[in-house]
Amino acid sequence: MNTELHELNAAELLAHYRAGTLSPVEVVESVMARMDRCEPQIQAVWWRDRDAALQAARASEKRWQRQSPMGDLDGVPVTLKENIATQGLPTPLGSAATELLPAQADAPAAARLREAGAVLVGKTTMPDFGFLGAAPSSFHALSRNPWDLSRNTGGSSSGAGAAVAAGYGPLHLGTDIGGSVRIPASFCGVFGLKPSQGRVPVLPPAAARVIGPMTRTVTDAALLMRVISRPDVRDYSSLPFQEMDWHALERSPKGLRIGLWLDPATDWTVDGEVHAAVLRASELFRSAGATIDVVNDWTTPEMRLGMIHYFTMRCRVDLAAMPAERAARAAPYIHNAAEFAANLSPEDTFLAFTRLQQLRAATVAATQSFDFVLSPVSPVLPFAAEAINSGGQPLKDAHFTSVFNQSEQPAASICCGFSASGLPIGLQISGRRFDDLGVLQMAKFFESARGPMDRAWPMT
Repeated sequence: MNTELHELNAAELLAHYRAGTLSPVEVVESVMARMDRCEPQIQAVWWRDRDAALQAARASEKRWQRQSPMGDLDGVPVTLKENIATQGLPTPLGSAATELLPAQADAPAAARLREAGAVLVGKTTMPDFGFLGAAPSSFHALSRNPWDLSRNTGGSSSGAGAAVAAGYGPLHLGTDIGGSVRIPASFCGVFGLKPSQGRVPVLPPAAARVIGPMTRTVTDAALLMRVISRPDVRDYSSLPFQEMDWHALERSPKGLRIGLWLDPATDWTVDGEVHAAVLRASELFRSAGATIDVVNDWTTPEMRLGMIHYFTMRCRVDLAAMPAERAARAAPYIHNAAEFAANLSPEDTFLAFTRLQQLRAATVAATQSFDFVLSPVSPVLPFAAEAINSGGQPLKDAHFTSVFNQSEQPAASICCGFSASGLPIGLQISGRRFDDLGVLQMAKFFESARGPMDRAWPMT
């Protein structure tokens, strides 16, 4: 076999396990060896237990020898973002201000993966409280982009994006409240899906927060969705469970009406290389028979200001709930946000909520006449690893992504090209609310039409 075991996708691994041509133990050992080689540079994983992972792999090996797998992902390596609780492990939330108490139970997604037989090989990093679309954290060493170690992974699923690109096994889970799956997927050249709000049970439930797969292939993301979308009564806000054929990914865009959202109504513009790559990607859909119509930016400065007020006030409330000594350990950007929020009145805070509702209504109104909408994920290329943003205006980095968290619509990031300097560029594909499968189908079409990426995965 020419491909190293840690590089095989989940569908390939499961086929090998069924045929008896590979053992989960061999695969987990390969993933651990890959981490040993790359982690000193990348710092994507903050916790891993080699012995526990190998013990789980040996148990899976025995089940496959009996041809009685536990579930759909038996023996497949997986990582979880650190804010997805796993029983017995602390949940640092990327911050030195967090009290490191062991979780009392698995979060829903972790529980579903355990029931499916997946092997947990690591917990991945994030910035403080998931506040950034970037990697810096007060708790972790700085996570770096495998494509260029001087560049940012994006955030807040920082370690997950880097882990996929570096080849730490095929399956990874991140969370997304404003772009936190899609931005690192874009920066790291991998696939990431933000499902419809409530499609994947979350604990604790939170407005706009979802859990989604980060993988190298669309098919692997669909395999993950089949497992993690199963119901869990602890999420009282989740959607009623819907049995979906997650394997039905083949679909042509012929006859579909697709929107193209490229130009923001702001005083900044999209990076030229990003703009060109997304425009080229849209032509693949047009060539396959879709109608492509330009969509004007529907957001307003007032809506974006409402988002700033809402999330900075969250920082202020979170810090105020901690003992002062512990709160002081949070990253400076958390304190800066809290200080900004100190100047907001109660009326400002209520108005922020109202403006988020306006953003939701505007997003639905602007996109519902389209089957899907294409756009950049990030308006910029991956910026410096140490930076907390691209240096632009507040919420610039999440301009194209955060709107779909508020509207609860599914949206994905898939690599649509590289800059002249070799940095990945992500195409965002969004769909109507609840059409998670449709978004995956359009991503699968693009993945096939694009063909294999024209360069090897990094650090090979």
